[in-house]
Amino acid sequence: MRVIAGSARRLKLITPDGNDTRPTQDRIKETLFNMIQLQVPGSVFIDLFSGSGGIGIEALSRGAKKAYFIENATNAVKCITTNLKTTHFEDVATVLKQDVVIGLRNIHEEEADIIFIDPPYHEDLYERTLAQLATMDYVTQYTMIIIESPLEMDFSFVEDLGLEVRREKEYKTNKHVFIYRKEK
Repeated sequence: MRVIAGSARRLKLITPDGNDTRPTQDRIKETLFNMIQLQVPGSVFIDLFSGSGGIGIEALSRGAKKAYFIENATNAVKCITTNLKTTHFEDVATVLKQDVVIGLRNIHEEEADIIFIDPPYHEDLYERTLAQLATMDYVTQYTMIIIESPLEMDFSFVEDLGLEVRREKEYKTNKHVFIYRKEK
């Protein structure tokens, strides 16, 4: 796995051993960042269920001013820390080794610009995470929430949380879903 573009371009990143994390494939990561390239520079980026930190590091490499990484697994947190040192982004990154719901409460920003969510597919973490995000003051109508999920996942439940799906990008086995807070 590598950083695709920006100031840390071509630097190799390490990933946690085992099958607990699924790093986003470089091709899919590149497609995602091509879609959001205008929103990333100067943004506050939050990478949830961070794994190796590859998505948040890609955002920093492309000009995000700050990134938060929330990850609960010890070996994954070690990978994130190592990858931040490799890419020299320690000063603009905050790593929270916590459950995502608790970690979200420990972010004190006026506004988060982009939030990326890629939880383990076999759990109810999508709904739990989105329910928590819907209560956070830093999630505004301009905050872009991007979810990586299986193709068959239905996100119609977000309407009840005051959120709305605005776009989906499908790949062979998964998709990116773009969610925003409904305008009041």
